[in-house]
Amino acid sequence: MPDDRRVRRTRRALHQALIELVLEKGYERISVREILDRADVVRSTFYAHYQDKDALLFSCFEEMLGQLRDAVSTLSPTDTARPAELLYRHAYEHRTVYRALCGRQGGNLVAGHLQRMVGQVLTEHLSGPLAESGSGLPVDLVVEHYTNTTLGLLGWWVTHDFRHGPAWLTEAWRKLALPGLRSVLEAPAAAR
Repeated sequence: MPDDRRVRRTRRALHQALIELVLEKGYERISVREILDRADVVRSTFYAHYQDKDALLFSCFEEMLGQLRDAVSTLSPTDTARPAELLYRHAYEHRTVYRALCGRQGGNLVAGHLQRMVGQVLTEHLSGPLAESGSGLPVDLVVEHYTNTTLGLLGWWVTHDFRHGPAWLTEAWRKLALPGLRSVLEAPAAAR
């Protein structure tokens, strides 16, 4: 048990160090040495847990989006607006992390990984209803659009320092994205 506690404490320190450094310098300019110094962790311990700083970054995402995935998995597949709402609420509750990983300092690797992970969550949630809709559009195309819209609004919100709160952003998403998604999910029988 003490080993598990030490492992969790070490990982938490490394995650925190990475986030702080991303906010200060941007992801691309951070070295493993700087992460180690900030977290007060020795190199061998770091490499016992992570292959490189990218693996550490992905670990931060996995932990964060695992919570989101769990929340979305409890939703009804017909509830198309709630995943975006849950993401925005989650982002607001973890502003520091999202500011570091999704803001301008995050870098292309971060943006790409977030895109894939959120896309996976949305694919899991929407693939059934989209397949049943008979819209004729490929599921991956619709999910790509939904993901880009959802993350585009999230990116805007992060760069504007989470202005107005998650309820406001969810309402903006409902006005901008939901009509298109509903038109695909509720495709008329003639289009089928």
